[in-house]
Amino acid sequence: MELYPVARLAAVAEATARNGLDALLLTPGPDLRYVTGYDATQLERLTCLVVPAEGDPFLVVPRLELPAAEQSPASRLGIEFVAWDETDDPYALVAARLGDVERVGLADRMWAMQALRLRDAMPRARQELAGTVLRELRMRKSPAEVAALREAGAAIDAVHALVPDFLKPGRTEREVARDIAAAIVEAGHVAAEFVIVGSGPNGASPHHEVSDRVIQPGEPVVVDIGGPMPSGYCSDSTRTYVVGDPPEDFVAYYKVLQAAQEAACDAVRPGVPCEEIDAVARRVIEEAGYGEYFIHRTGHGIGLEVHEEPYIVAGNTEPLAPGMAFSVEPGIYLPGRHGARIEDIVVCTETGGERVNNRPRDLIVV
Repeated sequence: MELYPVARLAAVAEATARNGLDALLLTPGPDLRYVTGYDATQLERLTCLVVPAEGDPFLVVPRLELPAAEQSPASRLGIEFVAWDETDDPYALVAARLGDVERVGLADRMWAMQALRLRDAMPRARQELAGTVLRELRMRKSPAEVAALREAGAAIDAVHALVPDFLKPGRTEREVARDIAAAIVEAGHVAAEFVIVGSGPNGASPHHEVSDRVIQPGEPVVVDIGGPMPSGYCSDSTRTYVVGDPPEDFVAYYKVLQAAQEAACDAVRPGVPCEEIDAVARRVIEEAGYGEYFIHRTGHGIGLEVHEEPYIVAGNTEPLAPGMAFSVEPGIYLPGRHGARIEDIVVCTETGGERVNNRPRDLIVV
């Protein structure tokens, strides 16, 4: 199975035409990598894949970046590489080759500097987000993409298996995070994109990351970690630990949280609106009296980005479909005291949901 198949480029061109755009302009970032497999470096020099609704796509690339482009998966797509020199104007080059166009889609992560220069080069062209074209394709993962997410899930599970060895009273969050970050790379990731270690009251801040706070006996610790694999596909998983005997009130609401996460995962199946998965988790927590302490959405899509569509949140009526991959991560956070979160990545299948994270979800006492 090809992770970046040639057929994807044709599908993108068809989607561009179907959405009424004349062309997509994709600079380095997840959109470009999704279409071509080329993990290009974002520079002030313009690299831009041009995918017309009609006609042949081409890749505009600085001449000094041409060898890297030619060694990337993009070289297997049969597209023309248009190299430009330091004294050339690559924006004028794109405009001249496209001709008189009215609507273009720009990569969602394109730098403003590049978007504005493209606007100057094509003043009649209305600029829109390429995401409106690519969202349907990127949301529904192919079997190869699902396999890549499984690999990422297994790799981050292996790191969580080591976390109890790192969590000791008297160590700081930063010291623990340093060990975890090294383990993430050792497990096969390209990098540790994020390491959240929230001990005691810091666990009540969902995106706390790390500090020099010393972990005390009896404290819960929220550990949320992940990063990209060589495939480009990302991991993201949270487990909550307790160093020593846990507080009684914490044990009580952790059981509620575990039930909410389990119910939400069990509710995944084709046709269920994204917001319903959020509602399932939220109902369990609200009925137990902790509703005000669940302060974020239940989940986010994942793939070449840690956060992408679909979002598992109230108001998103998008029905789940086979191939959609997303987190299910309800949390309960008591300000000034402690917090807890359980997170798995779930893939919607033809009949239900498949978790790619399989570490125990019971409270882990170390």
